[in-house]
Amino acid sequence: MEITEKVAYLKGLMEGLAIDNTTKEGKVFSSIVDILGDIATEISDLEAGVSVVAQQVDMLDEDLAELQEDVYDEDEDDCCCGHHHHDDDDEIFDGELYEVTCPTCGDTVCIDEDMLDEGEIDCPGCGETLEFDLDGVLDGLDVGQDSEDK
Repeated sequence: MEITEKVAYLKGLMEGLAIDNTTKEGKVFSSIVDILGDIATEISDLEAGVSVVAQQVDMLDEDLAELQEDVYDEDEDDCCCGHHHHDDDDEIFDGELYEVTCPTCGDTVCIDEDMLDEGEIDCPGCGETLEFDLDGVLDGLDVGQDSEDK
């Protein structure tokens, strides 16, 4: 039995018991039952609203799952630099990648150590030649030296 049905039963019980609404007690009981009726109606309306919202959330959750599947499944085998790798590829890249921003077009280009050693590449976005000169960058870092060798 729902709460609205319980309140309706209580109203019927009051009528069946012939509670006098002119007495102080009768007025109190009648007011309590009326308030309970209002509360029951509001609760019923809230339950219906929650049900609608729950259905909408379920639909959004399904849509989001589809969207995530579409977006992330396509990019799952791509690294941050756009290199595409599959488990069945003959050569799997396992070196370090470096991000370089082209000063001309602002695109981010990912390069590996071999490209860095070549000293330059053409930007895939605008064709600008990007040169890499690391002379002096490692000076003073004591790479591979113990503190005793200083």
